[in-house]
Amino acid sequence: MTAPAWDDLILVGRIARTHGLRGEVAVDVLSDFADDRFQVGKAFWTRGPQGTTARLAIASVRDHQERVLVRFEGVDAIEAAEALGKAELRVPADTLTALPEGTYHHHDLVGCEVVAEDGTAIGVVTGVDGHRVASHLVVQGRRGEVLVPLAESICVGFDLEARRITVALPEGLLDLN
Repeated sequence: MTAPAWDDLILVGRIARTHGLRGEVAVDVLSDFADDRFQVGKAFWTRGPQGTTARLAIASVRDHQERVLVRFEGVDAIEAAEALGKAELRVPADTLTALPEGTYHHHDLVGCEVVAEDGTAIGVVTGVDGHRVASHLVVQGRRGEVLVPLAESICVGFDLEARRITVALPEGLLDLN
């Protein structure tokens, strides 16, 4: 199987550390659909230290605290798991779950300009942190990093074609950050 272009792949998880001696790794899930994404047989693309791309398929998976524990096919010992380091786990965009209208994949929001309702520039989205209920936009602007809750009452307009998000910021929010 030919590896897709790395920059065309979507980040859905990151290996945090090894777990035990039998090749399991703890994975920080960066997808709202962990139950669908992290199943036996599902595969990810990862990049090694020399920039080589490799495919990893899940041999076993289980929940553990705030993470999932995964053993990949061919990774049966701690030494093999350690070689994975803190690798990113990526998938092709066409494998992402379709979302209901009014919801967005995090990677679609990164790079969007954030503006107040009056047109004042706030900054550019550099990331989205948190889970569905408590997520927020990480916005880099003139004042440095600003955290904007990703809530309907605050993020009032999304124009992904124009790469713009309009926000109605509560008084004092910019000063909190």
